Amino acid sequence: MKTGIHPEYMACKVHCSCGHEYVTRSTKSELRVELCSECHPFYTGKQKVVDTAGRVERFQRRQAASEAVRTAQAAQKAAAAAKKGAPAKKK
Repeated sequence: MKTGIHPEYMACKVHCSCGHEYVTRSTKSELRVELCSECHPFYTGKQKVVDTAGRVERFQRRQAASEAVRTAQAAQKAAAAAKKGAPAKKK
């Protein structure tokens, strides 16, 4: 290997969002992570919703909006069927 081209490999302090801290080795002196072996569901066996930038709430809003559209469309079909005098279809 050539000398002088590789980054320095030093002790690295890792900080997790759960509060757990540990020391390992890396080319960076400090790392911040969202999940570690102390809080990751795979290692702990506990179910945990990991929300990154509000993705869960955004999905729930979209799901509620599409459900409202489906309900409105069903009501329109029922009103159109009632106007024609035919019974509305049931699912």
